[in-house]
Amino acid sequence: MQHNLARARACAPQARVWGILKANGYGHGLERAMRGFADADGLGLIEFDNAVRLRELGWRKPILMLEGFFGPEDIETMARHRLNGAVHCDEQIAWLEQAGAAAQIDGKLDLHLKMNTGMNRLGFKPEAFAKAHARLRALPFVGEITLMTHFANADEAAHPRLPIREQIRRFDAGAAGLPGPFSLSNSAGIFQQSELGAALRNDWVRPGIMLYGGTPGGKTAEAFGLLPTMTLASEIIGIQQIEAGESVGYGSRFQAEGAMRIGVVACGYADGYPRHAPAGTPVLVDGVLTRLVGRVSMDMITVDLSALPQARVGSGVTLWGKGLPIDDVADAAGTIGYELMCALAPRVPVLEG
Repeated sequence: MQHNLARARACAPQARVWGILKANGYGHGLERAMRGFADADGLGLIEFDNAVRLRELGWRKPILMLEGFFGPEDIETMARHRLNGAVHCDEQIAWLEQAGAAAQIDGKLDLHLKMNTGMNRLGFKPEAFAKAHARLRALPFVGEITLMTHFANADEAAHPRLPIREQIRRFDAGAAGLPGPFSLSNSAGIFQQSELGAALRNDWVRPGIMLYGGTPGGKTAEAFGLLPTMTLASEIIGIQQIEAGESVGYGSRFQAEGAMRIGVVACGYADGYPRHAPAGTPVLVDGVLTRLVGRVSMDMITVDLSALPQARVGSGVTLWGKGLPIDDVADAAGTIGYELMCALAPRVPVLEG
């Protein structure tokens, strides 16, 4: 985690860094992520209960609520625990105005005003951005207003529908003349900084998946200089010798073309391994690359040991992580590394190394 945070700083040396640890630190655990990103300038997440927990755990630097506040009652929590909040719609501004009129705010609230530059999820359109900024600036309890957007396709800079340069152009037009720091780049945007140079201004960056050793797209995590932070490991608990024509697992979907040695691994979809992973999904057994065969079960998967005569009951298995990039497994399963990290089940014991 510390290495990957350092990579984010190296790629955007002019910016301060929000370490993003939403979804329980991308499945790694809130406390673990807080320790791993202790050198970040702030932490960002979605969940108010976890933001309060960070304060209880001793985090004193800024905390950013990435989706802002979900109702008027959250504003008091933000003020009490000194939480920064994203503002992305008129309803939120109205709640702030009402809270100010009722004298519910003690101290200053630092806010991130979000512009919708084409992602079309959250944020004010560029032509409405200045008006929203003026409404916030008129509130005496509002402190610093950071100007923010989110890139849709930073992993593909020349995307035919919405290239990153077009989103930057829209942002610059909507934010023209407005005071405040800029926060534009997610993980993929951070890796575009050297290419875009001064055209991509960031006072704050918001790395997420890169901090956990996953690729945001475009290149492999290793090519980006990232290290995996999560290794899902198990072991062989049984071995079967099958003949040509025999099948493996529920539905008998996999049929052997010849004699095969099958290893049974103690891991399944109840642990967070993707049930839809097909035959051929990469697996490491004793550090040697092999493949998944048969359907993923709740508690077990089966792997091909035909070319691994040394494998035995007790042999170590890596499902993803050190030696086997999580993105390779995700690609084979038709998903993304983010989902695999976040799906890690509570019953999986976690060992810190």
